[in-house]
Amino acid sequence: MMNKVKVTFFVFVLVSILDIVGIIFEIPILIYIFKPLIILSLLFLYVFSLPKRLKWYVIALGFSFFGDVLLMFSGELFFIFGLVSFLIAHLLFIKIVLTRIQKYALSKIIFSIIPFLIVFSLLLFILKNSLNEMFVPVVIYGFTISTFGAVSLLDYLNGKSSKSLLMLLGAIVFIVSDSVLAINKFYNPTHLNEVIIMATYISSQYLIFRSMILETESE
Repeated sequence: MMNKVKVTFFVFVLVSILDIVGIIFEIPILIYIFKPLIILSLLFLYVFSLPKRLKWYVIALGFSFFGDVLLMFSGELFFIFGLVSFLIAHLLFIKIVLTRIQKYALSKIIFSIIPFLIVFSLLLFILKNSLNEMFVPVVIYGFTISTFGAVSLLDYLNGKSSKSLLMLLGAIVFIVSDSVLAINKFYNPTHLNEVIIMATYISSQYLIFRSMILETESE
């Protein structure tokens, strides 16, 4: 089992690097081959790492995989379906974090909401004139991922465990990735943004994965 874990981790790192290389040097074949393998390798890494797995996290990785594949293609329809796939993944992440939270102090709830509400509001202010018919889908998605950040911060404030810290960092980095993606698509597209999007996305998924490993091991 340990050999499988090491090999799968190596594959995850390798396909992640090759995908980013493809983005940096604008080699489409590398992106089309290796981008879908990032989440697939992370899924296998999760399966091989533990005898007991949380089904909601496995499903969330499945929707992340479909989101990755859909966003590889151009066109608004592919973007919307990709957005929906990641929306479902984030709803599942929220469900996972909520099951960890035992206490709901009002002061901590408010404190957890404020920073993500500010970031969401600033991003919406920047993008509002560029979104057009995508305004409502982007608002719904932005609200959902902001909620993921808020519940992750609330969970961390309640327990301050390693698994809650990793989940919080994963949520924050995911928000960074999606914020840059939105800016790149609707406001100011640059090649550097594309690299930042993928590097932060891979980092966020791995941080969430590490949090899930600690959660299952602590049971």
